[in-house]
Amino acid sequence: MKIIAHLATAIMFTLLSAACSNATGANNTDMADTTSVKVEINTTLGSFTVLLYGDTPVHRDNFLKLASEGYYDNTLFHRVISEFMVQAGDPTSKNAKPGQHLGAGNPGYTLEAEFVYPKHFHKRGALAAARTGDAMNPEKRSSGSQFYIVTGRKFSDGELGQIEQNSLNRKMQATFNDLARSRADEIRALQQAGDTAGLNSLRESLIAQTEEIAGKLHKPLTDEQRQAYTTVGGSPHLDGDYTVFGEIVDGMDVIDKIEKVETDGADRPKEDIRILSMKVLK
Repeated sequence: MKIIAHLATAIMFTLLSAACSNATGANNTDMADTTSVKVEINTTLGSFTVLLYGDTPVHRDNFLKLASEGYYDNTLFHRVISEFMVQAGDPTSKNAKPGQHLGAGNPGYTLEAEFVYPKHFHKRGALAAARTGDAMNPEKRSSGSQFYIVTGRKFSDGELGQIEQNSLNRKMQATFNDLARSRADEIRALQQAGDTAGLNSLRESLIAQTEEIAGKLHKPLTDEQRQAYTTVGGSPHLDGDYTVFGEIVDGMDVIDKIEKVETDGADRPKEDIRILSMKVLK
């Protein structure tokens, strides 16, 4: 593939200055516990109910614990982006001053990723865990408290095809990076010896391995995903990178209200929208 060949050339000669971490996110798709739980969330713009999936038990139990302790009470929806998502769960937002930058607060721990994909994906109304970026967080661990609810938009078949291709390209880049790092000593020796033929041969070998491995890792969108993204909407570019652990089952109109509020340059609503309380439903 031309893309990976071009990428390979660049990486081979910048490898030695790159970071050495090659950890990947957890992929827990065989959870024994299948108990789902509903939680009613009361906000200053109304109430909505989320269903916490039983097959993402780490996130489910953590959310239930924090909700029961009142951890989220009086926190803000501190990040709102139209046709994308609304985000909350930063404990430092409780007493935040107007214009104060938010989004870094947490309970002091992170959660292991629970990717039950493609069963759970970023359709409109999905509940997912926020996290720091891959550079700082290669395991894709979730924030201990911050979450977002997807609003998104509808996509055409052509747009979904491009998103799939971009996803494959990212997997190929990550795979090639990992393979090249594992051969760092060999690459260094070939470079020092000025062995261009050897470098080219190794590059072609790594490209072939990359295409095979990434091809197996890549999961095309399912019919269910395509149906949802073209008719209901969502944020498909987030799939497989963030843990989806629930969904809105009642009160999506409240989320729509939150999504449409006026925000500042940091995507924080200009008028505070607070979570007043959470109630675990029987």
